[in-house]
Amino acid sequence: MQKKFTKNTTLDKILELKGTEEVLGKNGVPCVTCPYMAMEMNKLKIGDICKTYNLKLDKILKELNA
Repeated sequence: MQKKFTKNTTLDKILELKGTEEVLGKNGVPCVTCPYMAMEMNKLKIGDICKTYNLKLDKILKELNA
């Protein structure tokens, strides 16, 4: 069973699941293409990213958890 993603889930955990990169990119999460992501993805929480870039956290979590 897949673990549910929350606002505190880090990018490295999200990207472990196939197809999640597409969901993030489609929703405008810039960290997916950022060259510094590789160094920080184990610290970047999806909730913090959404707050910083004014993205719709609820929508993104719903799609990731579908």
